[in-house]
Amino acid sequence: MTGQETRNKLTDYWKESGVEKSDEIALLTNIIHQEWTGLTVTKHKDLKGLKSQNLGDHMSEAELIFTALAELSTRQIAETDEVKGLIENAKASKKGGKIAKDARLKLEEQTEKKWLLATIF
Repeated sequence: MTGQETRNKLTDYWKESGVEKSDEIALLTNIIHQEWTGLTVTKHKDLKGLKSQNLGDHMSEAELIFTALAELSTRQIAETDEVKGLIENAKASKKGGKIAKDARLKLEEQTEKKWLLATIF
């Protein structure tokens, strides 16, 4: 399964659970992203020098994998808890993002490499 398939399944779940507006989907996406990276999507794009380009098209292999893990975790948590609406999905998004953050920190600890430095330079 690709990261895009994982993403599509998450957005499908959000829509089925009452989150359909594009600004709400963007908010949930930002919660997930900020939780696992420590950066907003906008700040991450700024660090990469991106203007209108898609951040996903400029992510490293690790960033794509952690993003997919965060989104998969978010969906599975939301499905398990049968969350509905923006507020409940925001809580699930934070939990899903934290799973990817914990994995990222563990990898950094084991490899002594910081993901952020690798993505900018």
